Amino acid sequence: MQLEWTQEGKMWLGALLILLLCPSLEGQENSFTINDIHMEILPGEEVQNGENMTLQCIVDISTTSHIKPQHWVLFYKDDVLFHNVSSVENTESYFIPRARVYDAGTYKCTVILNNKEKTSLEYQVWVKGVSDPIVTLDKKEAIEGGVVKVNCSVPEEKPPIHFTIEKLKLDTKGFKQKREKTSPNRNFMMLEFTVEEQDHVIFFQCQARIISGTHMETSRAIKSELVTVTESFSNPKFHVSPEGVITEGDQLYIRCTIQVTHLVQAFPEIIIQKDKAIVAHKRHGNEATYSVMAMAEHNGNYTCKVEASRISKVSSIVVNITELFSKPKLESSITRLDQGESLNLWCSIPEAPPANFTIQKENTIVSQSQNFTKIASATDSGTYTCNASMGKVVKRSSAVQITVCEMLSKPRIFYDSSSEVIKGQTIAVSCQSINGTTPISYHLLKTSNILESRDMSSNEPAVFKDNPTKDTEYQCIVDNCHSHSEMVSEVLRVKVIAPVDEVKLSILMNAEVEFGKDIELLCSVNEATGPITYRFYKEAGSLLYQITSNETHAVWYKSKASKEDEGQYYCTASNRANRLKSSPQSNVLTVRVFLAAWIKGLIAVVVIGVIIGVLILGARCYILKKAKAKQTPVEMSRPAVPLLNSTNEKMLSDPNTEVNRHYGYNEDVGNHAMKPINENKEPLTLDVEYTEVEVTSPEPYQGLETKGTETVYSEIRKANPDFMENRYSVSTHFINIFKKIVH
Repeated sequence: MQLEWTQEGKMWLGALLILLLCPSLEGQENSFTINDIHMEILPGEEVQNGENMTLQCIVDISTTSHIKPQHWVLFYKDDVLFHNVSSVENTESYFIPRARVYDAGTYKCTVILNNKEKTSLEYQVWVKGVSDPIVTLDKKEAIEGGVVKVNCSVPEEKPPIHFTIEKLKLDTKGFKQKREKTSPNRNFMMLEFTVEEQDHVIFFQCQARIISGTHMETSRAIKSELVTVTESFSNPKFHVSPEGVITEGDQLYIRCTIQVTHLVQAFPEIIIQKDKAIVAHKRHGNEATYSVMAMAEHNGNYTCKVEASRISKVSSIVVNITELFSKPKLESSITRLDQGESLNLWCSIPEAPPANFTIQKENTIVSQSQNFTKIASATDSGTYTCNASMGKVVKRSSAVQITVCEMLSKPRIFYDSSSEVIKGQTIAVSCQSINGTTPISYHLLKTSNILESRDMSSNEPAVFKDNPTKDTEYQCIVDNCHSHSEMVSEVLRVKVIAPVDEVKLSILMNAEVEFGKDIELLCSVNEATGPITYRFYKEAGSLLYQITSNETHAVWYKSKASKEDEGQYYCTASNRANRLKSSPQSNVLTVRVFLAAWIKGLIAVVVIGVIIGVLILGARCYILKKAKAKQTPVEMSRPAVPLLNSTNEKMLSDPNTEVNRHYGYNEDVGNHAMKPINENKEPLTLDVEYTEVEVTSPEPYQGLETKGTETVYSEIRKANPDFMENRYSVSTHFINIFKKIVH
């Protein structure tokens, strides 16, 4: 039964409902109501698998019309519409023949009348059990190691289905093999089973399980037909010869045989084992044989195993061999001895039966008697055994390891001295004893303390690695199995070169140096191996001085410092450990040169004297200029001078002319009166005041007739402020020059 409706079916149903409801619109005056709707499930809500089931939807409708109204009845399973019918009856049924597990679920029905709709309650239906599965086989006869295909199907059920298939032996309780698998998309399952040994008659049993809601329904277990199994080969059989008591020296034969059926396409492999060791095997054929001269060690359990693909058959046997004589025993007075000591070996058999003896070192016979004695040398070290023989029976003793210790030679200690050792670098110190029995234990001492130990299995040098940071002494101690005490090497002295890693530049006294004094710069390093090359630089790479010394410092000396020696200084230091990299550079030091106090005082005195002289000179020039400026207006205010005569000439020579000179009168007075006013170097805007002064002439000399008074005009000129400013600026200029010189 197909419960799911397609989308196209739902569309047709909607169209059909509309057509059926349209006629009812004409009788809208008729009233109706849906009183009740419910569902009945026959024979009940629990149905056995395979039983018929009927779903009845019962509707109770009331109407004012005498004609029963047409209505729709819809059937749902798990909310999915699977059947609908148009009816005027109160009861509509849906018949499900031979109900299966997939028919279980939640059912309900709905009635639709015009625009009214009502749905019944939901009813849970259970279908108990699963229909019997069908079991089919691909063959009824099989051979050991073959495969049987089992097909289990439930054609009337829907997946997913869980199948359980068991392989059973006839007349044997319990399953021999069980396999389970779920088929998600098909209602059958095919599995392969291997036919094993001892499977004579077998059959298979199948059971199906289906989940229904929260329950799992299980079918009955259905058996298949019988399968007859044919042996591919028989169980292996042992045959031991000779029969009865087997004594050492007898020839022992052990055979393993099988019978193979004609249906087998390939012969199995026959394997004979003693304990777990394979002593014989045969890949093609019916038997495998193991033949050996019987010895006591051949006693034990033997197994014959026959294998073919998936089939393996095994049988076992115990073989007892009588011992002819016991295993010989080799003994030594000592197993570890020094070279030159006596080596004694002897061989014996318990109960001392007559036998022939030989003593061997590895594969070399060293004695054909029971005893062996000699003075041991280093070549006598090795593995010794003893052989005892009676007739064809030869037995070998357990091995005895003899070690003859050769005394070690004095060890030699050395390192690669072709290149100098730089601080922090790794060096390889080698220690070697050329002669001496191995293994040799080497111990490297560093300043009397064991740095490292190593065992060597040969006389090759033992190499030790170390990173010395200063001059170091190494020594090597060696030891081996010899009873002599340890051997000690000579002392190896390793000189370590410490590279220059930090350089510092400093100045003695103070970084500010007095003019004329000495400059002393000190370039120092924390730790470095000499000789060390020091270089002093000024500013950007200008080399001043270079010296090579074994000291950890160097000094650069500069006498009588001047202003040219001011600047920035640095130094570098390097030794032969810094050849492969740039020389470390010191800090940059700034040096200043200043003048001494007395020099500054002297310069100050000189500058002040120069300033005073300049001021005096300027003042004198100013006074002379002012005097000249006064004379010019006085001469211009006097009356015209009469023509000179002899009397006048005499007067000019009188001492009274000195008086006139005192007032600024000179011989050039006439010329001054003729000069233009602006030729005077004083500005035209100067304020001039004239004062009238009466001068009484002294007693006349012989050339003068009368004495009288003379009016003299003196010129009083106001001070010019520009001149004062100029004088102040000159002074300031000289003071600035003085400051620069001092600094």
